[in-house]
Amino acid sequence: MTDFGFNLVHRSPDSKARAGRITTAHGEIETPAFMPVGTQASVKTLTIDELQAANVQIVLGNAYHLYLRPGLDVLETAGGLHKFMAWNGPMLTDSGGFQVYSLAALSDITDESITFQSHIDGSRHTFTPARMHCAACARLDLYWLRATPSWMARIAP
Repeated sequence: MTDFGFNLVHRSPDSKARAGRITTAHGEIETPAFMPVGTQASVKTLTIDELQAANVQIVLGNAYHLYLRPGLDVLETAGGLHKFMAWNGPMLTDSGGFQVYSLAALSDITDESITFQSHIDGSRHTFTPARMHCAACARLDLYWLRATPSWMARIAP
């Protein structure tokens, strides 16, 4: 299986709507797709068996929350986020940029780094290009970057 690809399956002649298929190392996702949120490596109230029974194609995580809890070291020791969650399907996580910006009063943002204060215990953490590249430790299929300092746009996990 190809590690990553996108095929346009259908384009509406009457609107801008389209359907596609994303191929990842962990499976295919037909788009558009519903993505349940597993913010801290868990989709609240649902087991992995229930997600599979519901034909969920992809689970969404959040880099900010995963970084704080359970932590990148825990995910790396577990063999990545898939193994930690016992989820064999595709996964996507966002950059965590929304949380850093929404907690701007607790953050120092420059073109070189983002230093933020944890909303959990008040500890300070710094994201740099090298540190964010550690998201690759989680072995994710897709990594969504948005509205973050210019250096984050150069990172490929």
